[in-house]
Amino acid sequence: MKPMTGSEIREKFLRYFESHGHAIVASSSLVPAGDPTLLFANAGMNQFKDVFLGRESRAYARAVTSQKCVRAGGKHNDLDAVGRTARHHTFFEMLGNFSFGDYFKREAIAYAWEFLTVVLGLPKERLYATIFYNDDEAFRLWQEVAGLPPEKIVRLGEKDNFWAMGDTGPCGPCSEILIDLGGDACGPECFIGQCDCDRWREIWNLVFMQYNRDSSGAMNPLPRPSIDTGMGLERITSIIQGVYSNYDTDLIRPLIGFVEELSGLKYDSGDPGLPFRVIADHARACTFLISDGVMPSNEGRGYVLRRILRRAVRFGKLLGLNDPFLYKCVPVVGQILGEAYPEIVQKAEAVARIIRLDEERFHTTIDQGLRRAEDILTAIRREGRSAITGAEAFLLYDTYGFPLDLSEDIARENRLEIDREGFTAAMEEQRARARAAREEADEGVMGLLAGKLAGQEPTIFTGYETLSGEGRVRFIAHGDEGDQAAGAGEEVGLVLDRTPFYAESGGQAGDQGWLEAPGFRMEVTDCLKVPGGYYLHLGRVTEGEIRSGQTVWAQVDPARRSAITRNHTATHLLHRSLRMVLGDHVEQAGSLVGPDRLRFDFSHLGPLAREEIRRVEDQVNQVILANLGVDTLETSLNEARQRGAMALFGEKYGERVRVVEVGDFSRELCGGTHVRRSGDIGLCRILSESGIGSGLRRVEAVTGLGVLDQFRRQDDILAEVGSILKAQGGDLVEKIRDLQKELKNKEREIGCLTVSLAKNAVAELLAGAEHVNGTRLVVGQVAAADNEALREIGDLVRDRIGSGVVVLGSPMEGKVSFVAMVTQDLIARGVHAGKIIREVAAAAEGGGGGRPDMAQAGGKNPAKLGSALERVKPAVLEQLGA
Repeated sequence: MKPMTGSEIREKFLRYFESHGHAIVASSSLVPAGDPTLLFANAGMNQFKDVFLGRESRAYARAVTSQKCVRAGGKHNDLDAVGRTARHHTFFEMLGNFSFGDYFKREAIAYAWEFLTVVLGLPKERLYATIFYNDDEAFRLWQEVAGLPPEKIVRLGEKDNFWAMGDTGPCGPCSEILIDLGGDACGPECFIGQCDCDRWREIWNLVFMQYNRDSSGAMNPLPRPSIDTGMGLERITSIIQGVYSNYDTDLIRPLIGFVEELSGLKYDSGDPGLPFRVIADHARACTFLISDGVMPSNEGRGYVLRRILRRAVRFGKLLGLNDPFLYKCVPVVGQILGEAYPEIVQKAEAVARIIRLDEERFHTTIDQGLRRAEDILTAIRREGRSAITGAEAFLLYDTYGFPLDLSEDIARENRLEIDREGFTAAMEEQRARARAAREEADEGVMGLLAGKLAGQEPTIFTGYETLSGEGRVRFIAHGDEGDQAAGAGEEVGLVLDRTPFYAESGGQAGDQGWLEAPGFRMEVTDCLKVPGGYYLHLGRVTEGEIRSGQTVWAQVDPARRSAITRNHTATHLLHRSLRMVLGDHVEQAGSLVGPDRLRFDFSHLGPLAREEIRRVEDQVNQVILANLGVDTLETSLNEARQRGAMALFGEKYGERVRVVEVGDFSRELCGGTHVRRSGDIGLCRILSESGIGSGLRRVEAVTGLGVLDQFRRQDDILAEVGSILKAQGGDLVEKIRDLQKELKNKEREIGCLTVSLAKNAVAELLAGAEHVNGTRLVVGQVAAADNEALREIGDLVRDRIGSGVVVLGSPMEGKVSFVAMVTQDLIARGVHAGKIIREVAAAAEGGGGGRPDMAQAGGKNPAKLGSALERVKPAVLEQLGA
């Protein structure tokens, strides 16, 4: 009999639970509504979070869903594993049934067991259950309800079988259902909880939400215990259809088949098939993300989408797909999943258009970039390096448009590291060079503008009140001269009579966005303020033609402007807070305000203590949380100073100035753009504090979503460390302390063993000592971990012989080390350790020297260690005059 399709399994799941009183609830959007803690919906329970927390009530007490999920950013990020394993995806579907204080363990177990064994027909004898180790109730119910024998119910610990919504709040034990796929790849002792092989496949997870954990860690029983279960559709489909990989199910395999048609190549389920799997997975993710309103961009969710999209394009190159192709997969995704999610069919044309546009942008540089990346990898292999340098990564970024994440992908695939700090440093250097070069190059343009625009009114800036509006083209800067028109593909600068675009000044970056007119579009990448008060919009004409005198619609990128305004207002709060914490000697010495971060330079003699940084950060965030109004007013310079407004370093002010006030906390002269209220900043996090010159310090910080991203990165690091150390939360610190204690104990043990081995070596050396011309001579090869250990053995021998010469050699890491020691009485007779060691080391293709009583040297050829030591005796005899 033909196995069920993935769509049939989804439908049977929904209808089964509907027949048992569950309301079928549509999947929520991949963009979580009102939940800033999530980048994307990543589990079925996300949309019911407030119901479980008691903040929201629904008309039903039981629900069943098929939830679309994405795990490709933040804490839950499976992107790097996609295509490399049989079951990792960026986009997947989670089947779930939920009880909000209605039924509990017995019913949840009964429903799951009946659906798997009766509806889907899985053989009972191949099913197992895991429970939380002390959940005796679940242990009993699995026997009573499902008829599982005790030996097929496995108790596991908190890591595997306990769920919590957070550090506090609803939590409870879990119970997983697994199927034995047979085989004994791990040996006859292979069993659940003892290995991670593919024999034991988890297919369903039941969460018994029965406690509320308070801030002290105490577990209090919930008055209305609830149920949250989940089963990945792709995974259960692979079981029902009898295939090893999720990619071989009818939910994904048709996409792989389509890529086969596009490329003319055949799919291989092994490593060569990686590009097919990546493209199929990423086509699904891009289709669903864009259908839910996420657009490719350079920040937030849009950045994750762009990374997924461009990763697929790069893998397409490996299949010979050198033209845009991913957009062609959108209708295929609709054919497979459109019945369950009609929005991807309704929006297919728009989704495909958006994907194609971003593909085309990326294709313009990726070919050259990939060739250059291969050249870099070849050089790394030839030189035996283990990392892509920051300069190399920046070259790929700056010249070929590779985001750092893409370079990290390439590094990971070739088992290399990447120098992120070097990349950041290279970017800063480039920005400085660009500013200097632009100032120099703009001199001609500025002179041209002065001549062409002489007598005309300055550009009117409307960007304080609006982010869009009409403007007339006054001048088209094209190369080193002006022009009356500019066409598609040309890099130009337009001067408008009025604009909402902020021009770079006062440390604030210029706006980006676009200019449009019927049949014309220009992407604006920067905006500069030039002498005379004219605003120059720099960018590339992407469509049509523009002529001087035409009217255009100017639109500033709103997300980017919002991020900049958050950072700009935060610099004012930092300035005031630094003066409050450190003293009134603090004055601003420069700033950089961009969309992704802020930099604030100030006068101060020494580094800030950790506690001082905390106090500054706390003060800033207290003002943010107070949600003070941010007001601006234009007044005379005199009146502004009387109001206590701070003027910034080196600035030239006219008679009329603009004052920005944040409540009664901060008051500064500033022409930049700012938030409406301090609370709009969200949060401010200081990333670093460093010295940049004599008496000058620099603070770098992030605000808004940048803080969230920073916290998530730190969470990911802690989670990874916790996973490595098998510890979580507060246990992590204790685990590290335990490891430090263990390491010290091991070091003591190693020290004792080293001493013991050294004593044994000393005994053997002394037993082989020679008497040469009335002098004891100890010469030998020993095993020493390093030069210090070699010296210690030499000291022990010298102290035991009373009078004599000691020369020892030891091979170390492909080279050889020597030590020579002479007792004081022989020094008086003309014996010199440094001269002996120099002659010995020369015989091993090395050199060295030292004092008369002790000398060390090295040799390049350990094969000549024996012959080098044979030079000791003649050298000593020569020095003794024998």
